[in-house]
Amino acid sequence: MKIYLVGGAVRDSLLGLEAGDRDWVVVGATQQEMEAQGFKAVGRDFPVFLHPRTGEEHALARTERKSGRGYRGFVVDADPSVTLEQDLQRRDFTLNAIARDEESGELVDPWGGMRDIQARVLRHVGPAFVEDPLRVLRAARFMARFASLGFTLAPETADLMRRIAASGELEALVPERIWQELRKALRSPRPSAFLRTLHDTGALASILPEVEALYGVPQRAEFHPEVDTGVHQEMVSDMAARLAPGDDLVGFAALTHDLGKALTPADQLPRHVMHEQRGLKPLAALCERLKMPADHRQLAEAVCREHLNVHRIDELRDATVLELIQRCDGFRRPERIAQMALACECDKRGRLGFEDSDYPQRATLQRLHAAALAINARDLAAAGLSGPAVGEAVKKARIEAIGAARRA
Repeated sequence: MKIYLVGGAVRDSLLGLEAGDRDWVVVGATQQEMEAQGFKAVGRDFPVFLHPRTGEEHALARTERKSGRGYRGFVVDADPSVTLEQDLQRRDFTLNAIARDEESGELVDPWGGMRDIQARVLRHVGPAFVEDPLRVLRAARFMARFASLGFTLAPETADLMRRIAASGELEALVPERIWQELRKALRSPRPSAFLRTLHDTGALASILPEVEALYGVPQRAEFHPEVDTGVHQEMVSDMAARLAPGDDLVGFAALTHDLGKALTPADQLPRHVMHEQRGLKPLAALCERLKMPADHRQLAEAVCREHLNVHRIDELRDATVLELIQRCDGFRRPERIAQMALACECDKRGRLGFEDSDYPQRATLQRLHAAALAINARDLAAAGLSGPAVGEAVKKARIEAIGAARRA
């Protein structure tokens, strides 16, 4: 029996990054031998065990053979005769197909992963890459994480991704796995690389058709020097990663704020009147298809519907500001207003030449919201009001508080 550290922990160590969970592969062992040493079997689809002391996952070396459609259609062979090189060959990318012998520290790299890390290239291990459609999403997600380090996608890997996209295999991906990869991409330094990689390989139309529809849609150049709505969306997503690093809640709202621009009638282009209202229907379809968490859906709806109102917050009447806050559930969920204001700033600064511009509307909305929050219905009830009169008094007091905060 021989145990090796594999995958992301080895890769990130070579890249000088902080490593996350450590995964191990065990060569030359059976399930009975693992359990005899105190390992607990937890794998459902293939032999995986938890170390009795550290709790870290240890998997038996295995090979995989395609047996059906989708990313679950594989026959697994975890016979003790399977070699380390055979196990590494089934992995997706060369930078993930490096093992380290923890006893000697020796690196085992039969597929050129260290070479590709040095060259900053994301490359598939072998032709079996096309057998798992999930690898298209993983490639795009790795680009979102590593593009800022100078990584590019190997042309031959992009070609295989195009083959998978054209085959229809992406339709076999379940919503939970799509959201899992999308969420990781939104938490990465360069979400635009996720979108661009999928767009360039023809996969975005299957994964996020509502976002794919934005590419090639023109906008008014005086407001959007980048013109192409798809490019604008890439810039907004990157701005969200910059202003709210690791926050996929704000990231998702930023990603979906302009979906309505794909539905603007051709004779109205490049203007997009009412795009914020048109965007609610495709947003609902996207959220339903991916089974999005309620918090993500609700914030995304608020940003889609209200981002133009936030941009012109200084022009809104005090009563209109109160109505905006109420529509966004800003009294019951006060954190939502700050999240929405941040996503709106990402929209405003996610434009060519506006990346470092000021966005005072964010602070203004948060200040007016705080003033309205300070009005407490219990205080008014204690003053002798009751019934509907309390509600009317609260509304009036909040509008007055918003006005006072403007003038302060």
